[in-house]
Amino acid sequence: MRLRGAILIWHRWAGLALAAFLIVEGVTGSLLAFKEPINRWLAPQLHASAPPGAPVLPLADLAVRAEALAPGARVGYFSVEPHQAVMRMYPRDNPATGQPRSLDFHLLLLDPWTGRELGRMQGDRVAEGPRAWMGVVYGIHQNLLLGGWGTWALGVVATAWTIDCFLAVVLALPISRARFARRFAKAFAIKRRGTSVFRLNLDVHRAGSLWLWLVLFGFAWSGVMLTVPTQVYDPITAALFDTRTFDDTMALTATRKPDPAPRLDWRAAEAAGARLMATAAREHHFRVLRPFGMAYIDQWGIYTYAVVSDANVSNHAWECSLWLDGRDGHLIALDLPSGQHAGNTIGTWLHALHYADLADSLAYRWFVFASGFVLAALAATGVAIWWIKRRARGRAAGLRQSHYHSNQAQMRVQLP
Repeated sequence: MRLRGAILIWHRWAGLALAAFLIVEGVTGSLLAFKEPINRWLAPQLHASAPPGAPVLPLADLAVRAEALAPGARVGYFSVEPHQAVMRMYPRDNPATGQPRSLDFHLLLLDPWTGRELGRMQGDRVAEGPRAWMGVVYGIHQNLLLGGWGTWALGVVATAWTIDCFLAVVLALPISRARFARRFAKAFAIKRRGTSVFRLNLDVHRAGSLWLWLVLFGFAWSGVMLTVPTQVYDPITAALFDTRTFDDTMALTATRKPDPAPRLDWRAAEAAGARLMATAAREHHFRVLRPFGMAYIDQWGIYTYAVVSDANVSNHAWECSLWLDGRDGHLIALDLPSGQHAGNTIGTWLHALHYADLADSLAYRWFVFASGFVLAALAATGVAIWWIKRRARGRAAGLRQSHYHSNQAQMRVQLP
């Protein structure tokens, strides 16, 4: 009972501290489940449609086209998303000063079928109007628009929420072992008739949390993965599962030197990446469906080449990718969606579940959309439970104080 009391105190105050964050994250997460269609509705001019029978341009052609459209910039990384190719641009150095040029944009959007420029964007500013609104929502969800500090804050929230997921189950367990299963089953029920507002809030809060426990835990733990990976997620995952951590990946680049002018250009790098990926597909028994994206990391002289394969968990992520040397095209590292390391396979699934992208399943997107609002409702009912109990305690204290003064007055009257 003493332990249960301590857990109850943690759950109460942790819940109150996290409630506002969870409401914000739940609502913004619901909207982000349909980020792409909402973006197309808000800014149709930034999205293209496939001409009849026309194939998507090769990745290298899109990179060359982007650098031709913006001579003062270079392509860092890009991917072919539905209805647009999203090119992340970085400024080139000014030969006269040796300093990076000034760019008034960082995203260049192209028609993936023709290479036509669709638009340019600088950050996720509200000033850019409706076309950036979902970018603002994403920024709130990712870091509360506070940059690194916001990411850290949400990392603390996600970690505390993960711990609370387990402690909340303990609180839902019956105190007595007698008829344990039957009593525990009642925790999953919501009594709707003849019940008080307090009891209704309590039932919704408890039963909703239990029915959606796996979903809530999945969002909490994936939130840890996305906000504090090296500080919390990686050490715990590596202790429990075979995992290639971020530090392990960075060790591959320890001896590499910057190479701003690689021997392989975009076309040669794409050809080398396609050959290496075809070999990997034969060896690991998957099928390449389409090229997805490329990147050049001049800090290490490495190209990244990614595809969508039939092994992918999601269709819009760098799950199936490889690193190749920018000088001779030899393979440096291969990343597959699953099967290489158990810990990384779990991470792939957590990423897809968190971003509402299970192979473009519309049903799952609707499920995430609904789950976000349910999360916000569960946080709100938790606050309501605390507030109702606080008011009840205040009224009880007031009655005790009133009775005390009344008794004192009666005693004074009876004294001779």
